[in-house]
Amino acid sequence: MLSRNQTPGVASNQQCDTYAWFSQRAWVEVDLGALSENVKQFKQFLSPSTQLMAVVKADAYGHGAVTVSQTALQAGADWLGVATVPEGIQLREAGIQAPILILGAAQTPEQIHAIAHWKLQPTLCSPKQAFIFSNILETINYASPIPVHIKLDTGMSRLGTNWQEATEFVQSVYRLPHLTIASIYSHLATADSPDPAIMQEQHQRFETAIAQIKAMGIKIPRLHLANSAATLADRNLHYDMVRVGLGVYGLSPAAHLNHQIRLKPVLQVKARITQIKTIAAGTGVSYGYQFVAPKQMRIAVVGIGYADGVPRNLSNKMQVLLHGQRVPQIGAITMDQLMIDVSTIADIQEGEVVTLLGDQGQEQITADDWAAQLNTISWEILCGFKHRLPRVGVV
Repeated sequence: MLSRNQTPGVASNQQCDTYAWFSQRAWVEVDLGALSENVKQFKQFLSPSTQLMAVVKADAYGHGAVTVSQTALQAGADWLGVATVPEGIQLREAGIQAPILILGAAQTPEQIHAIAHWKLQPTLCSPKQAFIFSNILETINYASPIPVHIKLDTGMSRLGTNWQEATEFVQSVYRLPHLTIASIYSHLATADSPDPAIMQEQHQRFETAIAQIKAMGIKIPRLHLANSAATLADRNLHYDMVRVGLGVYGLSPAAHLNHQIRLKPVLQVKARITQIKTIAAGTGVSYGYQFVAPKQMRIAVVGIGYADGVPRNLSNKMQVLLHGQRVPQIGAITMDQLMIDVSTIADIQEGEVVTLLGDQGQEQITADDWAAQLNTISWEILCGFKHRLPRVGVV
């Protein structure tokens, strides 16, 4: 981690010099060393012929897309995956030249112009979308064909053409001017389940579609199917490339896959104590008095709240780390602040740092812990931290 007298890097577009960081009430730390090591762990897990796409959509799951992309590529990632055209443009404007796949659907003239101009690679989900792409490129007299990635729906029921119609879809794209097929891929719906039955069924559907396409004599440069969970669950799903999102950020997509490779969480959320006070027994704390002090207590106000991405439904359920110890949060979490019980910890000072997610000493709290309490998934927790929290890259 960055020592406290060194200058941090910035893990997003938001500027944050050393003074600004140390004066912040709350921030997100992005451990670039852990990120790099996670990428290397995945690269070692793959065969040399399988490429790694780091999925950096949604501002790299809230970690800061530009810095994460740069670090992942330096560590050995081959591709980047984003959801939207603006996300891809952001990376190109930062000087990133690696191939970038847009995983979402794009088909407006403005989007297609931008894809061509910024040398992004789109996902095609239907023959209609392919025709639109080719026609728009014809109107702008684009000189060379753009690489496109054909998406098959093998059971996710989201984007893509039904796998049983794959040959007709691929043939239509193959015949169109201005387009060249860069890959065919699909997405797995239940790769994180301990029961592999549905995943295996999707795999078989993908294999059947690919065999039919190859039988037509069409060469497919690249196949990819596996997300983080599938990458860890079954090497037969690796093909020419895997698309790793959550795993890059140091979290396992499922408990039964924890043993496959060693990952370290990349994100930590920290905030400062802004006031310390003693309250008497019977005193209500925060809106609605959801917590009433059972005895005299010493409490601390921490400068972070639900407007920053701390879920209000964690009120009176979560813990934070202070002086290497777990302490309970009390009362309703408010928009900008929350309260903690520091009665058992001596020598607390205003301005001290509290860790909401991350580690202190031997203790650790992760996005998985919050997700379990809220009956949701760690992806949602990571993506929930707002951008008024500076992203600070540390090594």
